[in-house]
Amino acid sequence: MPKLKTNSCAKKRLKLTASGKLKYKKPGLRHLLHQESSNLKRPKRKKGYVDHANAKNVKLLLPYG
Repeated sequence: MPKLKTNSCAKKRLKLTASGKLKYKKPGLRHLLHQESSNLKRPKRKKGYVDHANAKNVKLLLPYG
């Protein structure tokens, strides 16, 4: 069988944790932040995790992860 290609978008944005979850950085903290309140910005600092319903399909994008 030929080698599988890793999806470039997924390898740059997602990381597989030791327990098998997919971790990513939440969007919206780069620029235009002066108009956004602290209450909206604070949860974006935490890492996000791909939900269970989509995790199986997303893991196919990272065959060697």
